[in-house]
Amino acid sequence: MNIRYYFTDFIKGIKNLYRWFPIIWKDRDWDSYFIFEILIFKLKNTAKYNDSINFHTNAKRDSQRMMTCVRLIERIEEDYYSTEWLDYETAKFEIVDLENKLYKTRKIISTENYNSYFAKHKLAYKKVLSGKIVKYGNDKNDRIAMTIGDYKHEQARRLLFAMMEKHIEGWWV
Repeated sequence: MNIRYYFTDFIKGIKNLYRWFPIIWKDRDWDSYFIFEILIFKLKNTAKYNDSINFHTNAKRDSQRMMTCVRLIERIEEDYYSTEWLDYETAKFEIVDLENKLYKTRKIISTENYNSYFAKHKLAYKKVLSGKIVKYGNDKNDRIAMTIGDYKHEQARRLLFAMMEKHIEGWWV
């Protein structure tokens, strides 16, 4: 280490400890969630730094790619694609008397608008109907929707890592 930079490197190291402390404090070794949280933090910081100094010609584009990766991770973490199909279904409950009138029970009234969901994800819908993607079956609309949701989730994860594999070594300053 060059002595000229020792002091500034020391200060930078202390700032990094302070900045990373909350992330490391919450880190646990048992779940992908924590890996993704560290990755989000690093990508956001790198994108912000890259944007601020604009050191190379593709700096802005690289920052955009990093933030796209962050958004994909957030969607993967919250199971956005796996549960999106639920937005196209509504279930209401009604309390009704049983025949003997001593007890009551819930009657589920559900409505669905899966056609809008299928129209939104046309290619995945065609793949499920053709049998190229089989997870929950393709005999009922809710099963088709769940299969599409899982397929879209897997696609998001693949896209995230494909983007990172292709571009990460160019994300330098």
